[in-house]
Formats: sequence, structure tokens, C-alpha cells
Amino acid sequence: MTVLNIAMAGSDELAREIAKPVDERDVQSYVHKEVVDGVQCVLSLIRPMRYPEKLRPLLSALSAGRVGIIEVKAIDATFGETLVAFSAAGITKGILVVNPDTGGWVDEDQVKKLLVQAGLDKWIFCTGDGLKIRQTLLAMMSELEEEFAKDTARPLVIPVDQHFNVKGIGLVAIGYVQSGVVKVHDTLAMIPTGGSGEVKSLQVMDDDVKEARAGDRVGIALRNCSESHLVGGAVIVHPGVEDRKSGKSVPMAVELHRVSKVDLQISPFQRRRLEVGDVIHASIDLQFVVGRIETIDDGLVVKWETPLLIRRDTSPPVVITQLDSSLRIMGPATLHRCE
Repeated sequence: MTVLNIAMAGSDELAREIAKPVDERDVQSYVHKEVVDGVQCVLSLIRPMRYPEKLRPLLSALSAGRVGIIEVKAIDATFGETLVAFSAAGITKGILVVNPDTGGWVDEDQVKKLLVQAGLDKWIFCTGDGLKIRQTLLAMMSELEEEFAKDTARPLVIPVDQHFNVKGIGLVAIGYVQSGVVKVHDTLAMIPTGGSGEVKSLQVMDDDVKEARAGDRVGIALRNCSESHLVGGAVIVHPGVEDRKSGKSVPMAVELHRVSKVDLQISPFQRRRLEVGDVIHASIDLQFVVGRIETIDDGLVVKWETPLLIRRDTSPPVVITQLDSSLRIMGPATLHRCE
């Protein structure tokens, strides 16, 4: 089974044209399953609730999404921020659906110019026809096969966005497999809490499976794990390996940042400039961590209020935001840990 996660900024009506609703939290999930050339393909839409009022649900959708859908109702500040957010998250493949409200009008040429300015010039315009959109998404899935294989071969990273106890099963953690593979009986580490546990069973799309891989939204039943180890946005990884006899040393997939040097690429639409003492937020792998700028003279240095976990191997962009700015997305960043 191949899964394509799609971050969507648009209406429930359009989402239902494409897939069936299955789950509602800070984000609404929709799923469409289709067999293509004998392979079960799954289109998984992730649509933020309460956006634009709340920014974090959009950032959560972007953390899990590999491609995007934006429904354009009007060319306004919300549309501009949405373009900047998708660009900052590195979502270079996507679909634009121009669908103004009754009596409204959207200039497609202006939309195209804004896409180019935002760095999303490879996005495709589609009508609101669900079948056509699904066909376009399945074509994108095929184009991303090599990237999916690379993600699966990388170390395991699963940010936990839900956890609860189930009668007869025990503690269950739920999250998107951002990279790697998790298997039944694997020993897992919970970062930054320092907990550990063993995989008792796995579920993907309500089916029991022996393994889950990059792209899957997985439920992990855990043995010998405390619920306290999953509180506050834990990230699940495989433990590091230190074998003195063989000299083998394999670190955990993420490193913990308390203070970072931030190489920030300011959005072309952003007019605000950051200053010492400013409060910002970093979004990556479903984390949303507040930090304060300590210096800017020799580069932007930020101290984080709680530890920020950054992948050692091919980290996605960190989206830097400032919630009191008129354009809340500052831009994408690469972080370097300050010892």
C-alpha cells in the first residue's frame, strides 16, 4: 500500500469531492483508496480546522503533507499567507483550484504571478472536479516513488500527536511515520522524555499490519511504556546503538536543540524584520516550539523554551513564524545546534 499525504487549504465541500471524511481533530482527514496497476494507493487529505484564525493546524497539515491543494476563493491576505506557508514547508508539488464564491471573481494571471513569487511555479491548475483532482494526485504519487523509497530507507521518526489507553490493548500512540519503518516487536525510544517501549501491535487505516513505513498514519500499541513518556509532543525513534566490541556507533535519528543558530530565508512577501528579544515559533515534524532571539549580529541565535527535535538525516525545512506579525510566516530555516 502506498500513501500520499496531501496538505489542503480549502473547503470541506471540495475535500468531499476528492475523498471521504474519516477523522476530525485540529485537522480534518479524508481518505480515498484506489487500486492502480495492482497496487493499493491511498490519497490522504489533511485539512486544517479553524484556519486562518489559528495558524498551528495549518502547520500540522504541512508537517505531514508531501503535496498540496489550495482552493482560491479570493486574492487576499489569507491566500498570500497560505502560499508563503506551503512554500516555506517545501511543498513544491501541488494543485490550485480557483473557485470564487458566487458573484466573485479571481484573476488567474495574478494567481500565477503570485505562485512564481512564492516559489510554487510547478503547481498545477485544476477544476473542482474530484475525479480530475484524484487523477492528478495519483500522477504526482507516481512521480514521487523514488522519494518515498528514500524516506523509507532513512532512520525512523514518528511525531506523536495523540495517545490514549485502550481497554484490552493498553497504551496506544498515534502519529505519521515521517521517515523509516517501524515493525512489531521493535524497541522504541521516546524523545525528549527519555522513555522506551516495545511495539506490541500496529494498525494502519484500521488494519492490523506487521510494519508501517514513511507516509503511514500508524497506531502503535506499546508494551512497557508509561503514558508520561508521550506527554508534550514526544517523537518516537529507534534507540541509538553503542557497541564497544565492534566499535559500531549509530546515534538516534533526532538531535535535541535548546539553542540554535537559525539560517532563515525570509519570505519575499515578508516586510517585518526580526530583532533581539523577539519571540518566534518553530514548526517541524508536528512540533510547535516557542523561542526567543538572543543575538542577530553574528547570525540569528534562538533559545527555545522547550527542546526542539531536529532530524540528523535530511531534515525538512523548519518553518519560522511570528504570531503577532500581519504575515505570520517568516520563512523556512535550517537549524544548527549551539553546544
